[in-house]
Amino acid sequence: MRPLEETFADVERGNLLVGLDSPDDAAVYQLSEDTAVILTTDFFTPIVDDPYDYGAIAAANAMSDVYAMGGEVVLALNVSCFPADLPLEMAREILRGGAEKVREAGGVIAGGHTVDSPEPKYGLAVMGLVHPDKVATKVGARPGDVLVLTKPLGVGIVTTAFKSDAAEQRSVDEAVASMVRLNRHAARAMTAGEFHAATDVTGFGLLGHAWEMVREGGVRFRLWFDSLPFVHGAQALAGQWLFPGGTNKNEAAYRDYVDFADRIPDEMRMLMFTPETSGGLLIALPGEEVEALRSRCAALDQPTWVVGQVLRGEGIEVV
Repeated sequence: MRPLEETFADVERGNLLVGLDSPDDAAVYQLSEDTAVILTTDFFTPIVDDPYDYGAIAAANAMSDVYAMGGEVVLALNVSCFPADLPLEMAREILRGGAEKVREAGGVIAGGHTVDSPEPKYGLAVMGLVHPDKVATKVGARPGDVLVLTKPLGVGIVTTAFKSDAAEQRSVDEAVASMVRLNRHAARAMTAGEFHAATDVTGFGLLGHAWEMVREGGVRFRLWFDSLPFVHGAQALAGQWLFPGGTNKNEAAYRDYVDFADRIPDEMRMLMFTPETSGGLLIALPGEEVEALRSRCAALDQPTWVVGQVLRGEGIEVV
């Protein structure tokens, strides 16, 4: 039997700009000289109790891949897996949360598919559009670039602690507010100027997604720990070692590629491996472009943090 990668290699690439040969946040297919379509999908189980918030978070998370590629959302389909005994009102609220978030993005939900499932799962299949010259990928960071992050970290540990009543309400409120926030303004600000690479920070945590950019681009990232933003309470919860299971998986997968300064304690290292949901964009751009990007973001009420720099070499260092 032929290896799967050889089978994919036989497929005519044609107008496929981003696909399986260079794994990224979404697929991109060029339709014309000035238009390319972005396709992606994502769904997951509830991470908050409120069904409306759950639907909105799942939708924002699914659409984030379009923004990570530099595009705008146009069309979405619901992907719903609901228990047969789920109260109808809860299902409606989940779908309403998703629909209103897609509407906020300027897109429309045109249908979808629902199957019976013992545990609720919800998300979207999303189509977006982007100019072929403005496609953002994980590849392209250059030595001398600056790294900018557009959402705080720590929502993964907060939502995990919330399930055991260990998180403060302020922490939960900040985490939900961050997760439902679209990356639309961040993407618009990014593509309005010069940038070299981008991704969104989700299930592989900050360090896992940073490694994807490093591995594909052949560079080294230096992250400044003291410049990293965290939602309220995330660092305190890390001190209690209330990490989700995915943290250990990420740490095992990526630890060999990361060098930490001795001053950074173990729990803070683990926090950077912790999965995020609907996280911000991590953008590599020329240093001279940073202030212009931050100015555009400020005008759109989009927060930004300068969190590191790109160097020659390989791997990641956290100092």
